[in-house]
Amino acid sequence: MGDFNLALVIVAVVVSVVVLLVSLYLLINYQHPDDANQAYFPKLVVVLGLTVAILSILMLPADVANRQACKRAVYNGACHLTLPMKTLWIVVYIVDAVLVFLVIPFAMFYYEGDQDKSVGKRLKTALIWVFASAVVCGLILGILYAIVGKVDFTVRHLSSSVQQFPNSFSGLSSGQPCFSQSPKVCAASTAPANSLTTWTMRASFPEYVVALATIVGSVLFTIFGGVGIACLPLGLIFSFVRRPKAVITRSQYIKEATELGKKAKELKKAAEALHQEERSGNKGRKWRKNVKAVEKELLLLEDDVKALEEMYPQGEKAEATWAFTVLGYIGKLIFGVVGLIISIAWVAHIVIYLLIDPPLSSFLNEVFIKLDGVWGLLGTAAFAFFCFYLLLAVIAGEMMLGLKLVFITIHPMKWGGTLMNSFLFNVGLILLCSISVIQFCATAFAYYAQATAAQEIFGHTLQSLRGIKYLYKYNVFQYGFVALAILTLIYYALFGWRKRKPTGRFQISN
Repeated sequence: MGDFNLALVIVAVVVSVVVLLVSLYLLINYQHPDDANQAYFPKLVVVLGLTVAILSILMLPADVANRQACKRAVYNGACHLTLPMKTLWIVVYIVDAVLVFLVIPFAMFYYEGDQDKSVGKRLKTALIWVFASAVVCGLILGILYAIVGKVDFTVRHLSSSVQQFPNSFSGLSSGQPCFSQSPKVCAASTAPANSLTTWTMRASFPEYVVALATIVGSVLFTIFGGVGIACLPLGLIFSFVRRPKAVITRSQYIKEATELGKKAKELKKAAEALHQEERSGNKGRKWRKNVKAVEKELLLLEDDVKALEEMYPQGEKAEATWAFTVLGYIGKLIFGVVGLIISIAWVAHIVIYLLIDPPLSSFLNEVFIKLDGVWGLLGTAAFAFFCFYLLLAVIAGEMMLGLKLVFITIHPMKWGGTLMNSFLFNVGLILLCSISVIQFCATAFAYYAQATAAQEIFGHTLQSLRGIKYLYKYNVFQYGFVALAILTLIYYALFGWRKRKPTGRFQISN
């Protein structure tokens, strides 16, 4: 057992270092050239946020592995666990909440501040906004914790009179489970209905903070994740369906490029007009709506430019470029099909294991257990992958709804072209939803992750909090998740195969 403990500690340290390096790699390769050699504080926040988000997802598999250190113990207290997982969960999610509600908003306010102002004024403005947000959040948390920060556990009160220890147990049976012939209140199966009672205790403040952050994240996760679980694989598949079938002629390229240039001039003129309004202090609702509209038009224009470049590769290696383009779309099809299988498995598991009572099958729980039987970490790796897939679905859902709905600000993540405000927004979204993803996975895979610290926090305390427990009792988030996934599937079945209509005077044609 000691060797297992040492191996788990070594793996935890190595994985933490690898995650940090991966976060740095993502930052370096996704950042926009305009942010090179500047915006160091937002970059530090991005790396820290990505590291915490990824580690929080990996902590649930680690929690499962941590329980394996005591799998031969007669009871939990008979073995000293390798890692103090409950303490680690609380620390990670307190850090998560601080990053989401304080640090990331400060970094965004500072980064998006008026560049004509001095550093001191930008810092002052950002601090005022964050301080105001912290005061409001603190008051809300304090009031809610004081009023309803309690946990109501439903328990069954069992009691029995003291009896002399018998010399023989032959008299005990399923019909007579107690030593005495008195009313059988010592057995839960035969206890009367009035033995059920409520045991109330106050939750710890850190657990309550995690619980409220989970509720906020669960709302976003249900919306974005429900849409993304369908649009992530289907978007890749229909991207292959709408792919350019052949290289266009030079005359077609010139015609399309000219139209794109006209649209670019229109957007530049609109952006300059909005910038002028900003300088004059006219930043009302209409101005913000127009800014979002221009941002979306610009994103769509960039997509059209990329599509045009794909249809007319230039240079000495034009043929090789076209070959890689074709292979890229084939890769999207393959990943789309694999993703579709995973999405179907997720939705089926939610319906079979969570929405139907009693569950028809433990489904993916059994799959992970059998994979662990093949190789020790295979089931754990598959388990972590399914959790990460939900985070990818959240980002895909946010991108899709950002393009379709005006009131949602779009923050695209592009290789070598992501500004720090978009980076910070998406990291904040990932952090906020990561709490809900862990809670969702701990519930969906309760059989596989049983007797873990995550089960204690998310499976018992969270689902028994006063005023919150009904959201989980009636599976509100699960029903919403599945409903949005089905609606998105219907949308793609009806409109996904169509090419996007141009939002200006230009049109990309094959």
